[in-house]
Amino acid sequence: MRIKVLCIGDVVGSPGRRALAQELSKIVAEHEIACAIVNGENIASGSGITPALFEKLIKSGANLVTLGDHIYRRKEIIPILETSERVVRPANLAHGAPGKEFAIYQTHAGPKVAVISLLGRLYMKLPSDCPFRAAERVLGKLPDDVRIVIVDLHAEATSEKIAMGWHLDGRVSLIFGTHTHVQTADERVLPGGTGYISDLGMTGPYDSVLGRDKGAVLQSMVTAVPARFEVATDDVRISGVIAEINADNGHCTGIERLHVRVEGVSGD
Repeated sequence: MRIKVLCIGDVVGSPGRRALAQELSKIVAEHEIACAIVNGENIASGSGITPALFEKLIKSGANLVTLGDHIYRRKEIIPILETSERVVRPANLAHGAPGKEFAIYQTHAGPKVAVISLLGRLYMKLPSDCPFRAAERVLGKLPDDVRIVIVDLHAEATSEKIAMGWHLDGRVSLIFGTHTHVQTADERVLPGGTGYISDLGMTGPYDSVLGRDKGAVLQSMVTAVPARFEVATDDVRISGVIAEINADNGHCTGIERLHVRVEGVSGD
């Protein structure tokens, strides 16, 4: 059998989470999605996630949640990271870092979907171990009955993301990049049967600079004077991909970009 997995890019602040609350269930129903994976890295005022916002993501229809370099920005999320079966931390953080290295969702259709999060090392500020070795280690821990494996590589450099795609081709179902907030147009199925895209893009306000108020960002860039970058409010969109996956062998059979303009949603 084949199932569809929806992967949603970095949710930015209240505009992003309100968009999901309004539209995610509709997208899931329209496309007959078996599992929805959401990156909640920037959901709390643009940086990090709180327990209440995690619960809102789940209530909106997210089955699994990935994060990134802002994972510990809000310390109150740590108990959730340690106990919930629906959220993962980057597997290549230091040994003993709070959180789980993979999560598994049992779909209503039957097949299990595992998600692994990895952090890139090129141009990233949060120290991390080798993502390639971490991927190998975590893949070796997955139960034998899990055929569908999704990898979120939260990274800056497209070269690092593409390299990971080739490294894991044929051994995971889908690799998607997050972090840059710009959706790429390189979605494809690699020769070994792994779906790939360099970045899902941003779920949030596009009348902005990567989700932040463009006036403040421009002023800071032009004058070199530091400024507080508040989350923007307008032109809210949901960005990601839908992948069709063969549940028998875990191979991706198709991948398409998703980019939805959401009406009637803005920030605080």
